[in-house]
Amino acid sequence: MKNTNILTQSFATKYDTAPFSQIKLEDYKPSFIENIATAKAEIDALINNPETPTFENTIEALDFSGNALDRLSSIFFNLNSAETSEEMQEIAQEITPLLTEFSNDITLNEDLFKRIKTVYEQKDNLNLSTEQATLLDKKFKSFSRNGALLSEEKKSKLREIDTELAKLKLTYGENVLAETNNYQLHITNENDLKGLPEGTIEAAKALAKNKNLEGYIFTLDMPSYLPFVTYAENRELRKEISIAAGKKAFQGNEFDNQEITLKIAKLRFERANLLGYETHSHFVLEERMAQNPNKVKSFLNDLLIKAKPAAEREFVELTAFTKDLDGIDNLEKWDGPYYSEKLKQKLFNLDDEKLKPYFQLENVLNGAFAIAEKLYGLTFTEIFDIDKYHEEVTTYEVKDEFNELVAIFYADFFPRKGKRNGAWMTSFKSQYIKDGKNERPHISNVCNFTPPTNSKPSLLTFNEVTTLFHEFGHGLHGMLANTVYPSLSGTSVYWDFVELPSQVMENWCYEPEALAIFAKHYQTGEIIPQEFVEKIKESASFQEGMATLRQLSFGLLDMAFHSNNPTEITNVKAFEKEAFEGTTLYPDVAENCMSVSFSHIFAGGYSSGYYSYKWAEVLDADAFAYFQEKGIFNKEVATKFKDNVLSKGGTELPMELYKRFRGQEPKPDALLKRAGLI
Repeated sequence: MKNTNILTQSFATKYDTAPFSQIKLEDYKPSFIENIATAKAEIDALINNPETPTFENTIEALDFSGNALDRLSSIFFNLNSAETSEEMQEIAQEITPLLTEFSNDITLNEDLFKRIKTVYEQKDNLNLSTEQATLLDKKFKSFSRNGALLSEEKKSKLREIDTELAKLKLTYGENVLAETNNYQLHITNENDLKGLPEGTIEAAKALAKNKNLEGYIFTLDMPSYLPFVTYAENRELRKEISIAAGKKAFQGNEFDNQEITLKIAKLRFERANLLGYETHSHFVLEERMAQNPNKVKSFLNDLLIKAKPAAEREFVELTAFTKDLDGIDNLEKWDGPYYSEKLKQKLFNLDDEKLKPYFQLENVLNGAFAIAEKLYGLTFTEIFDIDKYHEEVTTYEVKDEFNELVAIFYADFFPRKGKRNGAWMTSFKSQYIKDGKNERPHISNVCNFTPPTNSKPSLLTFNEVTTLFHEFGHGLHGMLANTVYPSLSGTSVYWDFVELPSQVMENWCYEPEALAIFAKHYQTGEIIPQEFVEKIKESASFQEGMATLRQLSFGLLDMAFHSNNPTEITNVKAFEKEAFEGTTLYPDVAENCMSVSFSHIFAGGYSSGYYSYKWAEVLDADAFAYFQEKGIFNKEVATKFKDNVLSKGGTELPMELYKRFRGQEPKPDALLKRAGLI
């Protein structure tokens, strides 16, 4: 009988791209079962190899094993984030334990570890390249750090914990998505729309029409939520939607995450103890630039000392402005975005509505492409002959100056029901070199931007412009990858280094030379006026103290959960309130709790890593200062960045790569100066 499951065959597609239209939901589980069996057979062959363990027959063989399973996982879990359904979520719950078990089967396999250990113990005599030495070190640590040295009894306990954690993280994320989808603010009185931009009103009307309702619908999706809390004059409605956003998964219903949050924190702690570490943070940070929790806490607290006086001054200024304008004595969280925007308009005579006509999505994207061409010699050509997982996705062929294929790029920009909130970069196929062939990566950027309406194209807020550049920076890190081994390729770097390529890209959004390329009025084609550019630059550090405090509060909350013993925590909200103590400006909202929808650290990979956004800001400000010194399109600096950072993946220690690019270690001065904090 002919095999009709496309996922268990090699893809006979252009560039080996994923054949999305041929994938059936019922294909996933059997193909996972088959690919896990194949990967296990590859591992068994490696273990049973009668030859003496060598780097090639053990370390290299291990890194290339399970390739088909990795590819399948990336397709499935990417779609589970960008185009999910209840059926898909059910499949995820079924296959996640299988994958966790398989992962543990490898990590806890004594015979496999023996072979790795044999190679590791003779590493000094093997004459390995830097990349090979890094791979050997990482493979050994991935076993020794994850239970290979434990007794059988402890290994069995570790398996239990890992299986439960995998399921809990999945459920946590599903609950946040369900709560986001379950809320809508339905407005029928046009007076309640006062202050809202025309495009936001039009989008809300279209959404209501889609749901066969009269009037206007606003949701917790960012392109709907943010304009509402920023511009709506009706304070009560701002309060309603703001509280709704803050109480996701904190409502005592079937989607409540309080219990799950505590379980995840406690299981992570138990896992770390089992492996011989003091806390989850001690375990995680051993493999980060920061090295240990004390270093992270002193980094965050040092920035807090520098940012807090500025934040408090800004808050006093905002409070006085609000009282003068509307007689409000006590600023609440739902007042912050609204009055900050009003104050910003007063100080700089600049608001998103003035800027949006200059930021048509297609122009901004083409601007990012043009900047990548100037810096790295890349060209992006839209192609129409490869499969897409949704009609809104656009696909591009990325080539270098020699017309060689660099990558395939998928762009997916608008909110929809099956897509989680936020913005991210991911890949459908990794880059690696095997049998003399350089397999090029398939990279995707997924965002939730303001969609086009009947009368207007998609016009971005300035914040959305920087988000697009941020994710595109991650994308370039993936696209320009050029390493031998898949596990060291692209964004497979220390977590507190991964945000450097993304955050450094945002800097071009503030430069007149770069803005002239893409900031053109969508109707007249006029380049953004110089006075707007100056105001964008001037306003870049507006309320930077408050913004820094907010970021630091998230990092400190993450560390509070993960660098201490969480077994005594009984109340998530009370614990969070205490963690936020030194960073709060607004009064607490009793109905709200952030920890239960803090997907970055409880459903994603940022546990004990949220600080890395600020950490990478130090790197990115220092790196961009180098570009500014030599010219923002300086080919020599760009080539050094490409050759030492973007293409190298995780093949060397990040600080070594950074110093080779910059000639020195990063200094925080550039960040503090840029933020107006010194």
